[in-house]
Amino acid sequence: MSSVLYDTPGPRAKRRNLVYTIGFVAVLALVGWWVLAALNDKHQLDANKWSPFVTDSKVWTTYLLPGLVETLKAAALAILIALPLGAALGIGRLSDHRWVRVPVGAVVEFFRAIPVLLLMMFAAALYREFTTISSDFRPLYAVVTGLVLYNASVIAEVVRAGVLSLPRGQGDAAVALGMRKGQTMLYVLLPQAVTVMLPALVSQLVVIVKDTALGGALLGFEDLLSQNRQITANYGANTIATLVVIALIYIVLNGILTNLAGRVEKRLRQGKKSAAAAIPAQSAAPEIEAKTISGA
Repeated sequence: MSSVLYDTPGPRAKRRNLVYTIGFVAVLALVGWWVLAALNDKHQLDANKWSPFVTDSKVWTTYLLPGLVETLKAAALAILIALPLGAALGIGRLSDHRWVRVPVGAVVEFFRAIPVLLLMMFAAALYREFTTISSDFRPLYAVVTGLVLYNASVIAEVVRAGVLSLPRGQGDAAVALGMRKGQTMLYVLLPQAVTVMLPALVSQLVVIVKDTALGGALLGFEDLLSQNRQITANYGANTIATLVVIALIYIVLNGILTNLAGRVEKRLRQGKKSAAAAIPAQSAAPEIEAKTISGA
């Protein structure tokens, strides 16, 4: 089927695409073979490098699972704080009042421009100099603070873009029903924008989960990635095997998060369709008309 942006390939184009696909797969296989051969030459594929992850349960109970718990704890706290804060900042950027819109915009642009790692390091220094937070919890606080400040500013832009992408008639219809600005945003625009924003929000949530590793690498936060040092120190020089296992855990974790978000998005879209079908146009019209008259 052809569309404005895509033409159905003809016989020559199909043959060309087949050649490109075969060439890409061949190059990919060669690269994979070269990587495995190099690892084999360095004895990284020997069974003793990988056996601790299968034969010794302490690798999981002492290092990997506690590290995963810390990663999930930091990511969950950051998501729970950043989502409502980002939504509030995004709504603030859409305010009709300049004294609200300009300061909120400055805050969003400021924290969006600074690398998240730098925010974590600033937070760690501030907590160390001006608070009495224990050194055991300071890395967690610093990681969550950096993630919240950066990701809330990004989510604010996602919210703003999602609301502005809606047809102007949605807001006009709400105003015609007598809704105030806040009611229009809360009951009409935001619920519709959530479905539009969901893919971008899911991508940002995945970024939050992965960025917790920055704290483990540089701030002493005992997350999943930081367990690499403990495992290699206690089970020999199996760094590559450990990193591969940790990478697989991250892939599974983010895959679960993406899958859950996809199910939520599908349910939201189905809910909107069913809700729209449940309101007959003939019965809705008099109600809207009556509210318009009463609002006037």
